[in-house]
Amino acid sequence: MSRDRSPRRLRRRDRNALIAASLTALSLTASGCVVVHGEREVLPAATRAEAAKALTAFTAAYNNADKAYDNSLDAPYLTGPFGDITAARLKAGHANSPSGNPNHVPLKLSDVKITIPKKTGWPRWFVADAQGNKTGTARWLMVFTRGDLGQRWRVAYITLVAPAAVPQFKTDQDGWAEAVPAGSAQLAVAPGKLSQEYTTYLKKGGQAFAAGRYTSVERADRAKRARKPGLVTQFIDAPLTNGGYAPVALRTADGGALVFFTTHHYEKQTAATGTTVPPQSKDVQALTKGEVKQSLTLEFMSAEVALDPAGSGKVSVLGRVPGLTSAQGE
Repeated sequence: MSRDRSPRRLRRRDRNALIAASLTALSLTASGCVVVHGEREVLPAATRAEAAKALTAFTAAYNNADKAYDNSLDAPYLTGPFGDITAARLKAGHANSPSGNPNHVPLKLSDVKITIPKKTGWPRWFVADAQGNKTGTARWLMVFTRGDLGQRWRVAYITLVAPAAVPQFKTDQDGWAEAVPAGSAQLAVAPGKLSQEYTTYLKKGGQAFAAGRYTSVERADRAKRARKPGLVTQFIDAPLTNGGYAPVALRTADGGALVFFTTHHYEKQTAATGTTVPPQSKDVQALTKGEVKQSLTLEFMSAEVALDPAGSGKVSVLGRVPGLTSAQGE
């Protein structure tokens, strides 16, 4: 039996479908169920239940991967600098212990505090602050992120900070935090420029950063290591600000921001004629390509977290977690 596909019949069918869709939309609105466009509306980045579930899923995957020295078990839950650092660590561990990690101790997180900002657009992210069982009293500050609703929450940053250094965040009456844009001019350094500012500081010094372990002390340590008898060490630093390496910033109660950002580093050790580069650990050897004759270049990814004051002042780097990702012998 043929179907009537006359223009009049098709127009009537389209009109009926449009009316039905309109009635459905009215019904959903009347019942309080409305479709909201996350790319335009200011919304919490996640529900609190979602965030707790994401933290549980990450911890389970992290422990499974660490026990087996198998990056495939946690790679879907990681991105950014933490993803690179973890992948290299597990690769080295597997090379030296193919049957798994003989020293595995499951990560346990307690006293968890989750801070979720309200923001527009993607990616969306939130911060978890917890006590870990592997690092003494240090707090684990973790940034979970995802690019759209169809993606899994992934950890981009993990930094370790002294409990007293974790700031109080600005929140509204419902407990939602405030995300600070990468280009914000309200801070001493815009979050999007911190990676570049930090790598420039490591090379040349300057006034942007407060003295401390990861700034003035780091520069002094580099100066000592640059020239030792029989060995020259060169440092190359570069910013990283795209994709999973993008900075994220939360407004603090005093008007400043806590900023997570990424940097990329190379350290080249060159031995004088007649001498050799000092022996490296088994983990470094597992990540080294080529034969180490006269030089060894180490590549590091680093995750930093800093307090960026409102207006003017110096940025304080609270924590820095570098990790070797590869090495090249020559």
